[in-house]
Amino acid sequence: MVEFVNNPHSHNMVRYGKERDNVLVLSGDLTGSTEIAEFKKQVPEKFVSMGMAEQNMLSWAGGLAREGYVPFLHTFAVFLYRRPFDQLSMSVAYPNLKVRLVGFLPGIMTPGGVTHQAIEDISVLRGVPNMTILETGDATDVETILDATDEINGPVYIRMLRGRLPRLFPKNEPFKLNTARVLNEGDDITVLSSGICTEEAMKAVELLKGKGVHVKHLHISTLKPFTDERVVKALKESKNGVITLENHSTIGGLGSAVAEVIAEHGIQTKLTRVGIPDVYGHGASAEYLMRKFGIDAFGLLNTIESVTGKKFDITEEQIKEHDLKVDKEDIKESQLEAL
Repeated sequence: MVEFVNNPHSHNMVRYGKERDNVLVLSGDLTGSTEIAEFKKQVPEKFVSMGMAEQNMLSWAGGLAREGYVPFLHTFAVFLYRRPFDQLSMSVAYPNLKVRLVGFLPGIMTPGGVTHQAIEDISVLRGVPNMTILETGDATDVETILDATDEINGPVYIRMLRGRLPRLFPKNEPFKLNTARVLNEGDDITVLSSGICTEEAMKAVELLKGKGVHVKHLHISTLKPFTDERVVKALKESKNGVITLENHSTIGGLGSAVAEVIAEHGIQTKLTRVGIPDVYGHGASAEYLMRKFGIDAFGLLNTIESVTGKKFDITEEQIKEHDLKVDKEDIKESQLEAL
């Protein structure tokens, strides 16, 4: 039985902020939707509401960091890099300041449509010097990621999950920078997944075991830097190619980072990138959009069939049997909050 954790970031942010004197939390007018209402309640002296003014919030963050504070900016992911990109670059990244950008609803996790769907955030921010890019995949990642940022002296962007989250990884195995989680061993094909796609990949990998297919599966939580030797080793050892699965454009995200590693190390393997193609999303549920773009378990199985030239005849009903039990009312509530 899979354990679920309610609002792990909310609890972790309170704990983290209370333990460190220099931590401040800044809200971009989405306090409830980014799980910092409890922080505001318990640590009001460290909470600053910046209103719906993200450019100003980034500039303020730069000034606060120069004075020795560590500001944690909270809003939807799109509002941390699209609208205030100049302030992010010049006020935060260029001076290499210790600012934390906590971005919610990455990729197509919101029915809010293209204005709220951060499908190119990794590709944009990978090109920003001094920027570290992290992504959470489950409750354990969320509960331990803040502590992992302590050692990073420059800006950090986090693709954060919210709400009721499954615990996919052991509670005693915290988030580690630039270190992939090896979730399954196998030598038939290699899958590297990130964010919400990891849970989908885990379903597919388990079903393939029954078909005699052994997948090496790595969960990627650090997108920049991307120099993990575990990744290099997995790419070198793959016999029948590599597949990347991500809740992001196939251009500039995990797939592109893997392609760069393959080229730089002269690795002889075929790469198949699965993600959002070169199109914008639209207003719909995450479940619908993940199916449409093939970034769910069913899509990954179809891709592996194509890559291996084999037919596994795994049905949607079989996949659903592996679905984690999620309260549908929780899903509806989260979707409404995102609008």
